[in-house]
Order: sequence, then structure tokens, then C-alpha cells
Amino acid sequence: MVAAAAIIAVICAILFAFAVIGTVKAVRAVKRGVDRTVAEARRTVEDTRLKAKQYTQPGAAGEVAQLRLSLRTSMRATQEALRTGVVEDASLSESLALFERLSTHGRELDEDLRRLEDEPDKARVAACLPSLRERTQNITQSADSLRWAAQDRARQFADDDLATLSEQIRMESGALRHWDTEPAEPAEKAAGGAAPGSGSATGSGTERAAIDGRNAWRQAGYSWQKTRRPESTT
Repeated sequence: MVAAAAIIAVICAILFAFAVIGTVKAVRAVKRGVDRTVAEARRTVEDTRLKAKQYTQPGAAGEVAQLRLSLRTSMRATQEALRTGVVEDASLSESLALFERLSTHGRELDEDLRRLEDEPDKARVAACLPSLRERTQNITQSADSLRWAAQDRARQFADDDLATLSEQIRMESGALRHWDTEPAEPAEKAAGGAAPGSGSATGSGTERAAIDGRNAWRQAGYSWQKTRRPESTT
């Protein structure tokens, strides 16, 4: 009885531990989902604010908003393209590593642009814009280059796979229609097999009869074809 009670206690402890582990994993998954939703909501709100500021505030303030918006849009699109593509193409892992290094510069630039949005001195904003514009252009061009290269690579793989598949289908179609590629049986051989021992005096008539007989045998059973009239019929 003591041993049985100990075994039951151990089983209960194991089940309790599994339940605790499952609960912790579920809580963490829910927390990650909530954090992801909150981050997406904040990003959407920020992008909407920048779009509105871009069109409603002319001058340096509107250009700063436009630079931030173009930077965020390009970096986000490249990140999604690389993270999605690396699942199917492991060679994109190096490109993803380069993008992570580029993201460091992108975040620094975004912070500089955000601080410039709150700068009350308009002259300082106008003075800082040329360098910030150049940095934004360099980072977005690099991000776009990585994204376009990954997209071109995926498109090329799809084209190659389609070409290979089309060739395989063409070969299979030819194999299914094997009778179209078989050489026709020589008429002389067919005539010799149909009338062995026939002399040369009746060669032409016998050969024609043999060929006609073979065709009639092949065409028998097709009710839509007319019956061939005998050669002697007038």
C-alpha cells in the first residue's frame, strides 16, 4: 500500500508539473500575442500621424514626417520579405544578418528624425535636413536593394521550377502518345507477311489486297466509316 501510494503521489506530481508548464507556456504565448497586437497598433497610429503631418504641415516639419514615413515603410517591407523568404531559402540568412545591421542605423536615424520633429527652432531643423535626407536615402536604398534581390531570387526559382515542370509534362505527354512516334510498318513487309509464297505475277494485286485487308481489320467496328468496295466491283 505504501508503494502504491508513493507511485500515485509521483504520478500526481508529474501531472501537476506538466499542467504548470503548459499554463506558463500558454500565458507566455498570450502575452506575446498581446505585445504583438499592441506594437502593430502603435505602429499603425504612428504611421497615420506621420501621413497626416506630411500633408498638413508644409515646410521642414512636413519633410521630416515624410522622411520618417519612407524610412519606416521601406525597413518594414524589407524585414517582412527577408523573414518570410528565409524560411524557404536558407541562403537569405546572410542577407537577413546584413539587414539587422542596417536596422541599427535605421533605428538611430528614426530617433534623430523624431527628435527633430519636436525641435522648436525651425532654422536648426532646416540646417539638419540635408544630412538627414542623405542618410534616409542611403538606408532606404540599401533596404530596397536587399528586398528586390530577394524577390527576384524567389521569382527566378519559380520560373526555373515552372520550366522544369513544363518539360516533364511535355515528355510525359509524348510518352502517353507513343503511337505517334512509332515508325510505320513498310508496305512490302506487310504484303510479304500477308501472302507468303505469292509469285511476282500477282504481286501488285496481292499487295493491294493485303493492305486493304489490314486496313479493313483495323477499321472494323467503327460504324461511322463506310465499307470499302471490292476492287472488282464495277
